[in-house]
This record gives sequence, C-alpha cells and structure tokens, in this order.
Amino acid sequence: MASKLVIFLVILFDIVAFGLAVAAEQRRSKAGVVTDSAKEYTYCVYDSDIATGYGVGAFLFLLAAQVMIMAASKCFCCGRALRPGGSRACALILFLACWVAFLIAEACLLAGSVQNAYHTRYRTLFISDPPSCQTLRKGVFAAGGAFTFFTAILSLFYYGSFSKANSDGYGKEAAVSMSPYS
Repeated sequence: MASKLVIFLVILFDIVAFGLAVAAEQRRSKAGVVTDSAKEYTYCVYDSDIATGYGVGAFLFLLAAQVMIMAASKCFCCGRALRPGGSRACALILFLACWVAFLIAEACLLAGSVQNAYHTRYRTLFISDPPSCQTLRKGVFAAGGAFTFFTAILSLFYYGSFSKANSDGYGKEAAVSMSPYS
C-alpha cells in the first residue's frame, strides 16, 4: 500500500515547484536601453532578478519530490521483485515517462534560471545603434511549470502502480518455487 505521508509530501513539493515556476515566468527579467546623462553612450538596464531565485527554488523542490518518490519505490530496480501483471507493466511505463518529464522540467527550469541571470554588460558609443539587451524568452519557465505538473501526475500514478505491484502477499523471489518437488 502506498504511504500517505510520501504522497502528501510529494504533492506539496510539486505544488510549491509549480507555483515557483509560474512566479518565475511572471517575474522574469526585462531590460531597457538607457542613454547616459552626457548622451555619449547607451547601455542596458535590467529590472529585478527575482525570477532566477524562483526558478532555482522550483528546480530544487521538484528534485526533492523526485528523490522522495524514487527513494520510497527504491527507484523501481532495487529491492524485491514485483508481482507480475498489469500493475508492474504500468509501473515500468510510468517510471520511464516520469523520468522523461522530470528531466525536461529540470532542464527548462535550470536553463531559464541561468539565462535569466545573464545580463549583457557592454555599452555602445553610438546612440543610433543601441545594444541588444538579451533577456529570457517568454515561456521557458512556463514550459518548466507544465512539465513539473506532468511529472507530479506521472510520479503519483507511478507510485500507486508500484505499490500495487509490490503487495506484501508476494514472495521475495521472482523464481518458481520447487520445494514440493524435492
């Protein structure tokens, strides 16, 4: 049977990660070109950098939720053998899908945080040729949030299928018992 504490903590961590990813998308850095007071050169000015912190926070909460699910299920491959049947097959498929969604979410959150923290630090001497103020593309943190949501759903279904296939009534070995024939 699936542990209610594990499920509760994973849902909590995934909700926090999703919320932070959405907040990071809303607060990503924006830039503007500013001319100095003597009107000799132009440079980029960036607003707050809070989205980087939100993105890193989402990254860490999602990582903690994934580690918790994998520790509770012994990462599917460690521990005793699972009962054969549909639950084991479903758990395997959900395990793989969960990891794919997790890796995509983590890549989006990490890349978004790194790119959001990058600020161009140069200036141009010609006011008619302003610098290109690089900012994070819209939707990177949103994609990370969407895949965080998918990871949450897939990991919970995986844990449920794993728990069903890992019932206590099944033996410790995957082999056929030969004791009546000895």
